[in-house]
Amino acid sequence: MPIKIDNDLPVKKILEEENIFVMDENRAMSQDIRPLDILILNLMPLKEDTELQLLRSLSNTPLQVNISFIRTVSYESKNTDKEHLARFYTTFDKVRCRKWDGLIITGAPVETMEFEDVEYWNELTQIMDWSEKNVTSTLHICWGAQAGLYYRYGIKKLPLGFKFSGVYEHYPLHKKTPLVRGFDDTFYVPQSRYTGVDKDAIVENPRLEIVSESKITGPYLIIGDEGKNIFVTGHPEYDTVTLDQEYKRDVGKGINPDIPVNYYPDNNPDNKPIKSWRCHANTLYSNWLNYYVYQVTPYEL
Repeated sequence: MPIKIDNDLPVKKILEEENIFVMDENRAMSQDIRPLDILILNLMPLKEDTELQLLRSLSNTPLQVNISFIRTVSYESKNTDKEHLARFYTTFDKVRCRKWDGLIITGAPVETMEFEDVEYWNELTQIMDWSEKNVTSTLHICWGAQAGLYYRYGIKKLPLGFKFSGVYEHYPLHKKTPLVRGFDDTFYVPQSRYTGVDKDAIVENPRLEIVSESKITGPYLIIGDEGKNIFVTGHPEYDTVTLDQEYKRDVGKGINPDIPVNYYPDNNPDNKPIKSWRCHANTLYSNWLNYYVYQVTPYEL
Protein backbone atom coordinates (compact mmCIF):
# COMPACT_ATOMS: atom_id res chain seq x y z
CA MET A 1 0.00 0.00 0.00
CA PRO A 2 1.28 3.47 -0.68
CA ILE A 3 1.25 5.62 2.42
CA LYS A 4 1.01 9.35 1.92
CA ILE A 5 3.01 11.43 4.35
CA ASP A 6 4.52 14.88 4.38
CA ASN A 7 7.29 15.17 1.78
CA ASP A 8 9.71 16.49 4.41
CA LEU A 9 9.01 13.99 7.21
CA PRO A 10 12.51 12.74 8.21
CA VAL A 11 11.55 9.05 8.28
CA LYS A 12 10.44 9.23 4.62
CA LYS A 13 14.01 8.72 3.42
CA ILE A 14 14.46 5.65 5.68
CA LEU A 15 11.21 4.12 4.42
CA GLU A 16 12.24 4.64 0.80
CA GLU A 17 15.64 3.04 1.48
CA GLU A 18 13.78 0.01 2.88
CA ASN A 19 11.82 -0.24 -0.38
CA ILE A 20 8.56 0.74 1.30
CA PHE A 21 6.09 2.42 -1.06
CA VAL A 22 5.80 6.03 0.09
CA MET A 23 3.71 8.40 -2.00
CA ASP A 24 4.42 12.11 -1.97
CA GLU A 25 1.68 14.71 -2.00
CA ASN A 26 2.06 15.52 -5.70
CA ARG A 27 1.53 11.94 -6.84
CA ALA A 28 -1.32 11.43 -4.36
CA MET A 29 -3.21 14.31 -5.94
CA SER A 30 -3.24 12.46 -9.28
CA GLN A 31 -4.78 9.26 -7.86
CA ASP A 32 -8.48 8.91 -8.72
CA ILE A 33 -9.33 6.79 -5.67
CA ARG A 34 -10.77 7.30 -2.24
CA PRO A 35 -7.79 7.01 0.18
CA LEU A 36 -8.14 6.11 3.83
CA ASP A 37 -7.48 8.94 6.27
CA ILE A 38 -5.76 7.62 9.38
CA LEU A 39 -5.03 9.75 12.44
CA ILE A 40 -2.23 8.71 14.83
CA LEU A 41 -2.16 10.03 18.40
CA ASN A 42 1.51 9.48 19.19
CA LEU A 43 2.03 9.33 22.96
CA MET A 44 5.45 7.67 22.88
CA PRO A 45 8.42 9.78 24.03
CA LEU A 46 10.64 8.99 21.02
CA LYS A 47 8.09 10.07 18.45
CA GLU A 48 10.22 9.69 15.34
CA ASP A 49 11.02 6.07 16.23
CA THR A 50 7.31 5.34 16.64
CA GLU A 51 6.48 7.13 13.39
CA LEU A 52 8.90 4.87 11.51
CA GLN A 53 7.66 1.70 13.20
CA LEU A 54 3.98 2.38 12.53
CA LEU A 55 4.48 3.58 8.97
CA ARG A 56 6.36 0.38 8.16
CA SER A 57 3.44 -1.69 9.42
CA LEU A 58 0.79 0.38 7.64
CA SER A 59 2.43 0.01 4.24
CA ASN A 60 1.45 -3.51 3.22
CA THR A 61 -1.97 -3.50 1.54
CA PRO A 62 -3.08 -2.22 -1.88
CA LEU A 63 -4.91 0.66 -0.20
CA GLN A 64 -3.72 4.25 -0.23
CA VAL A 65 -3.47 5.63 3.27
CA ASN A 66 -3.12 9.29 4.22
CA ILE A 67 -1.40 9.65 7.59
CA SER A 68 -1.78 12.57 10.00
CA PHE A 69 -0.11 12.83 13.41
CA ILE A 70 -1.50 14.57 16.47
CA ARG A 71 0.07 15.32 19.83
CA THR A 72 -1.28 16.34 23.22
CA VAL A 73 -1.43 19.97 24.27
CA SER A 74 -1.85 19.20 27.98
CA TYR A 75 1.60 17.61 28.03
CA GLU A 76 4.63 18.75 26.04
CA SER A 77 7.04 16.06 24.88
CA LYS A 78 10.56 16.42 26.30
CA ASN A 79 12.22 13.89 23.97
CA THR A 80 11.24 15.18 20.54
CA ASP A 81 12.51 18.33 18.90
CA LYS A 82 9.97 21.17 19.11
CA GLU A 83 10.52 22.06 15.47
CA HIS A 84 9.64 18.49 14.47
CA LEU A 85 6.42 18.63 16.49
CA ALA A 86 5.48 22.01 15.09
CA ARG A 87 6.18 20.94 11.50
CA PHE A 88 4.66 17.45 11.38
CA TYR A 89 2.07 17.30 14.18
CA THR A 90 -1.22 18.99 14.74
CA THR A 91 -3.57 19.04 17.73
CA PHE A 92 -6.98 17.57 18.44
CA ASP A 93 -8.81 20.88 18.13
CA LYS A 94 -7.57 21.11 14.51
CA VAL A 95 -8.89 17.67 13.45
CA ARG A 96 -12.06 17.20 15.46
CA CYS A 97 -14.26 19.08 12.98
CA ARG A 98 -14.22 16.20 10.46
CA LYS A 99 -14.58 12.42 10.32
CA TRP A 100 -11.72 9.92 9.99
CA ASP A 101 -11.49 6.36 8.72
CA GLY A 102 -9.18 5.17 11.49
CA LEU A 103 -7.42 6.31 14.65
CA ILE A 104 -4.36 4.78 16.30
CA ILE A 105 -3.63 5.52 19.97
CA THR A 106 -0.10 4.46 20.82
CA GLY A 107 1.41 3.26 24.05
CA ALA A 108 3.06 5.56 26.59
CA PRO A 109 5.60 5.07 29.42
CA VAL A 110 3.07 5.82 32.18
CA GLU A 111 1.63 2.39 32.89
CA THR A 112 2.56 2.29 36.59
CA MET A 113 0.56 5.48 37.21
CA GLU A 114 -3.16 5.58 37.88
CA PHE A 115 -4.96 6.57 34.69
CA GLU A 116 -6.46 9.68 36.23
CA ASP A 117 -3.02 10.85 37.39
CA VAL A 118 -1.62 10.96 33.85
CA GLU A 119 -1.19 14.60 32.90
CA TYR A 120 -3.05 14.31 29.60
CA TRP A 121 -5.77 11.88 30.75
CA ASN A 122 -8.65 14.35 30.33
CA GLU A 123 -7.47 15.23 26.84
CA LEU A 124 -7.17 11.54 25.93
CA THR A 125 -10.69 10.75 27.16
CA GLN A 126 -12.06 13.66 25.11
CA ILE A 127 -10.45 12.14 22.03
CA MET A 128 -11.86 8.70 22.85
CA ASP A 129 -15.34 10.18 23.35
CA TRP A 130 -15.08 12.05 20.04
CA SER A 131 -13.90 8.92 18.20
CA GLU A 132 -17.14 7.07 18.94
CA LYS A 133 -19.02 9.15 16.35
CA ASN A 134 -16.21 10.43 14.18
CA VAL A 135 -13.89 7.46 13.58
CA THR A 136 -14.77 4.15 11.90
CA SER A 137 -12.36 2.05 13.98
CA THR A 138 -9.80 2.88 16.67
CA LEU A 139 -6.70 0.74 17.25
CA HIS A 140 -5.24 1.00 20.77
CA ILE A 141 -1.66 -0.19 21.40
CA CYS A 142 -0.08 -1.36 24.71
CA TRP A 143 -0.78 1.35 27.36
CA GLY A 144 -3.22 2.85 24.87
CA ALA A 145 -5.03 -0.52 24.94
CA GLN A 146 -5.13 -0.53 28.74
CA ALA A 147 -6.39 3.05 28.79
CA GLY A 148 -9.07 2.30 26.20
CA LEU A 149 -10.27 -0.85 27.94
CA TYR A 150 -10.48 1.03 31.22
CA TYR A 151 -12.24 4.15 29.96
CA ARG A 152 -14.52 2.54 27.39
CA TYR A 153 -15.41 -0.71 29.19
CA GLY A 154 -14.32 -0.36 32.81
CA ILE A 155 -11.59 -3.03 32.57
CA LYS A 156 -8.90 -2.39 35.16
CA LYS A 157 -5.19 -2.94 34.63
CA LEU A 158 -3.35 -5.26 37.01
CA PRO A 159 0.19 -4.74 38.36
CA LEU A 160 2.45 -7.69 37.61
CA GLY A 161 5.19 -7.06 40.15
CA PHE A 162 7.72 -7.66 37.36
CA LYS A 163 8.19 -6.75 33.71
CA PHE A 164 7.21 -8.77 30.68
CA SER A 165 10.14 -8.10 28.38
CA GLY A 166 10.85 -10.18 25.34
CA VAL A 167 9.27 -11.92 22.38
CA TYR A 168 6.52 -14.28 23.51
CA GLU A 169 4.58 -17.03 21.77
CA HIS A 170 0.91 -16.23 21.07
CA TYR A 171 -1.91 -18.03 19.30
CA PRO A 172 -5.26 -17.09 17.74
CA LEU A 173 -8.45 -18.28 19.45
CA HIS A 174 -10.88 -17.76 16.58
CA LYS A 175 -9.15 -18.23 13.23
CA LYS A 176 -12.18 -17.13 11.21
CA THR A 177 -12.22 -13.70 12.87
CA PRO A 178 -11.02 -11.24 10.19
CA LEU A 179 -8.50 -9.59 12.54
CA VAL A 180 -6.47 -12.82 12.76
CA ARG A 181 -7.12 -14.04 9.22
CA GLY A 182 -3.91 -15.46 7.79
CA PHE A 183 -2.21 -15.90 11.18
CA ASP A 184 -0.22 -19.07 11.87
CA ASP A 185 -1.21 -21.44 14.68
CA THR A 186 1.47 -19.75 16.78
CA PHE A 187 3.25 -16.45 16.27
CA TYR A 188 5.52 -14.12 18.23
CA VAL A 189 4.96 -10.66 19.64
CA PRO A 190 7.26 -8.26 21.54
CA GLN A 191 6.00 -7.38 25.02
CA SER A 192 7.38 -4.65 27.27
CA ARG A 193 5.18 -3.86 30.25
CA TYR A 194 4.78 -3.97 34.03
CA THR A 195 1.00 -4.37 34.01
CA GLY A 196 -1.64 -6.63 32.50
CA VAL A 197 -5.38 -6.58 31.90
CA ASP A 198 -8.14 -8.36 33.82
CA LYS A 199 -8.95 -11.35 31.59
CA ASP A 200 -11.94 -12.47 33.67
CA ALA A 201 -13.55 -9.02 33.38
CA ILE A 202 -13.00 -9.03 29.62
CA VAL A 203 -14.57 -12.48 29.23
CA GLU A 204 -17.59 -11.41 31.28
CA ASN A 205 -18.18 -8.29 29.15
CA PRO A 206 -20.52 -9.13 26.22
CA ARG A 207 -19.14 -6.20 24.20
CA LEU A 208 -15.59 -7.58 24.22
CA GLU A 209 -14.00 -10.65 22.63
CA ILE A 210 -10.47 -12.00 23.08
CA VAL A 211 -9.28 -13.32 19.71
CA SER A 212 -5.63 -13.97 20.54
CA GLU A 213 -3.59 -14.54 23.68
CA SER A 214 -0.41 -15.96 25.19
CA LYS A 215 -0.24 -18.62 27.88
CA ILE A 216 2.37 -16.45 29.60
CA THR A 217 1.42 -12.83 28.98
CA GLY A 218 -2.37 -13.21 28.71
CA PRO A 219 -4.86 -11.54 26.32
CA TYR A 220 -3.24 -9.97 23.30
CA LEU A 221 -5.88 -9.00 20.70
CA ILE A 222 -9.28 -7.88 21.98
CA ILE A 223 -12.15 -6.70 19.81
CA GLY A 224 -14.71 -4.28 21.22
CA ASP A 225 -18.14 -3.63 19.72
CA GLU A 226 -17.49 -5.78 16.65
CA GLY A 227 -14.38 -3.83 15.63
CA LYS A 228 -15.30 -0.28 16.54
CA ASN A 229 -12.47 -0.54 19.06
CA ILE A 230 -9.53 -2.92 18.83
CA PHE A 231 -6.93 -3.44 21.56
CA VAL A 232 -3.37 -4.71 21.08
CA THR A 233 -1.63 -5.32 24.41
CA GLY A 234 1.85 -5.81 22.93
CA HIS A 235 4.16 -4.02 20.49
CA PRO A 236 4.02 -5.79 17.10
CA GLU A 237 5.34 -2.60 15.47
CA TYR A 238 8.66 -2.69 17.39
CA ASP A 239 11.93 -2.55 15.48
CA THR A 240 14.45 -5.36 15.83
CA VAL A 241 16.57 -3.29 18.24
CA THR A 242 13.85 -1.64 20.34
CA LEU A 243 13.89 -4.20 23.17
CA ASP A 244 17.68 -4.15 23.06
CA GLN A 245 17.69 -0.37 23.53
CA GLU A 246 15.21 -0.61 26.41
CA TYR A 247 17.21 -3.38 28.11
CA LYS A 248 20.54 -1.53 27.86
CA ARG A 249 18.87 1.72 28.98
CA ASP A 250 17.61 -0.04 32.13
CA VAL A 251 21.02 -1.62 32.72
CA GLY A 252 22.54 1.85 32.53
CA LYS A 253 20.06 3.07 35.13
CA GLY A 254 21.10 0.29 37.52
CA ILE A 255 17.66 -1.35 37.41
CA ASN A 256 19.21 -4.80 36.85
CA PRO A 257 16.53 -5.94 34.37
CA ASP A 258 15.96 -9.50 33.24
CA ILE A 259 17.29 -10.34 29.79
CA PRO A 260 14.41 -10.12 27.27
CA VAL A 261 12.88 -13.55 26.64
CA ASN A 262 13.39 -15.30 23.26
CA TYR A 263 15.24 -12.31 21.89
CA TYR A 264 19.03 -12.61 21.86
CA PRO A 265 20.65 -15.66 20.24
CA ASP A 266 21.92 -17.93 23.04
CA ASN A 267 20.28 -15.48 25.48
CA ASN A 268 23.41 -13.36 25.20
CA PRO A 269 22.88 -9.55 25.08
CA ASP A 270 26.17 -9.22 23.19
CA ASN A 271 24.56 -10.99 20.22
CA LYS A 272 22.50 -9.16 17.64
CA PRO A 273 18.78 -9.84 18.20
CA ILE A 274 16.73 -11.55 15.51
CA LYS A 275 13.36 -10.21 14.42
CA SER A 276 10.74 -12.97 14.41
CA TRP A 277 7.47 -11.01 14.36
CA ARG A 278 7.33 -8.74 11.30
CA CYS A 279 5.13 -11.02 9.15
CA HIS A 280 2.53 -11.21 11.91
CA ALA A 281 2.72 -7.46 12.51
CA ASN A 282 2.18 -6.65 8.84
CA THR A 283 -0.77 -9.04 8.65
CA LEU A 284 -2.35 -7.56 11.78
CA TYR A 285 -2.24 -3.97 10.53
CA SER A 286 -3.36 -5.01 7.04
CA ASN A 287 -6.33 -6.90 8.47
CA TRP A 288 -7.33 -3.92 10.60
CA LEU A 289 -7.14 -1.52 7.67
CA ASN A 290 -8.99 -3.83 5.29
CA TYR A 291 -11.70 -5.50 7.38
CA TYR A 292 -12.39 -2.94 10.11
CA VAL A 293 -11.73 0.33 8.26
CA TYR A 294 -11.89 0.05 4.46
CA GLN A 295 -14.73 -2.49 4.26
CA VAL A 296 -16.82 -0.56 6.78
CA THR A 297 -16.26 3.12 6.02
CA PRO A 298 -18.68 4.67 3.48
CA TYR A 299 -17.05 6.05 0.34
CA GLU A 300 -18.14 9.57 1.27
CA LEU A 301 -17.03 10.27 4.84
